[in-house]
This record gives sequence, C-alpha cells and structure tokens, in this order.
Amino acid sequence: MNDFSDPSGSSKTRYVTAGYALVAIAVLLVVQIFVLRWQGRVAWCACGGGSVWVGDSWSSHNSQHVLDPYTFSHILHGVLFCGVIWLFLRKISVVWAFVVCVAMEVFWEILENSTFIINRYREATAALGYTGDSIVNSVSDVACCAAGFVIARYLGLRRSLLFFAVTEIIMAILYRDNLTLNVLMLLCPIEAIKQWQMAVGA
Repeated sequence: MNDFSDPSGSSKTRYVTAGYALVAIAVLLVVQIFVLRWQGRVAWCACGGGSVWVGDSWSSHNSQHVLDPYTFSHILHGVLFCGVIWLFLRKISVVWAFVVCVAMEVFWEILENSTFIINRYREATAALGYTGDSIVNSVSDVACCAAGFVIARYLGLRRSLLFFAVTEIIMAILYRDNLTLNVLMLLCPIEAIKQWQMAVGA
C-alpha cells in the first residue's frame, strides 16, 4: 500500500497542496464537532473528569475519554481505509489519500453517534449502556485512524495484514472484542458471542 501516485512538482506546489489538504482536514473536523454537538454528544465525559486512558472497555467511561481499548480498532480503520483507497484510488497523491481517509473516518464517527447506531449497539451487542462517544473521544478516534493510515503506508500490504491480525487477536484476548467482532455483532448479532462478552468480570 505504498504506491499511491506521487506526482512530481516544485516545492512550492507541494507546499500549496499540503496547505489545501490541511484546510480540508480542519474543515472536516469542524463539521464533525458541529454535527456531534448537534446530535447531543458531550464535550468530555459526563462524570466531570477527564482521563487520557480508560482501560475498562465495558464501563460507562468507555468512549468518553481520549483513549480506550477501542483506540486500537480505530487505528485498524486507518489500515483498512488505506487498503481501500489503494485498491480504488491509486491515481491520487498520498496527501489526498490521507485526506480521503480522514473524511471516511469523520463520516463513520458521525454515523456511529447517530441515534439509530447507538440504539443498535444497545440492542444487538454487549454495549448495553452505550450512549455515544464524547466529542474529545470521537476526534481522538479520527486521529488514531489517521495514524493507522500512516502505519499502513510504512508497513506495506503484507506487514499491514499481519499487524491487523495480531492486533485483532490481542484485543479479543484482552477485551473480548475487536473490530471484526464489533462489525459482526452490529450487523449480525450472535447470542453466544454476546453472552461471552458480557461474562467479563463475572
């Protein structure tokens, strides 16, 4: 995933392109924050405190602070999006591929925090108390996705696939959840998996 088009040009042209890309990303983040606020998401955890990391993936603090176990899933979003863009948009430059990746994650964050998806999580998965992400957590998820894109670009296809698989296995062992299970339970919930996940700490 390291053969996106990289058109030659003067340093000035490259700086202008990077400037436009930064503006595009800034606009995407502003739109994300505005829509999340309109959807009723809180700026930070409703508990009134703020933490950089929360390790309990099943507590009410999950998805409310900067980083949590699902941070790793959002890094994998970036790996996946890099692969999708590599497959279908190889002609665009790396800079604009990065912007497209950020746009895809912003779209997902807005969709994920819609009433429909929140209710779907509560009804079909073990996330019974899920009320949506805080704005800080959601913006952090976008940053982690962007990091995943950079990681995939650096690792290339084969090592990215290995990185993806290892991360999924570790998450399943430590947290009884990962990106694959998250998507599966959202689209086609399996009661046995739900009960296995809910048995954490029982």
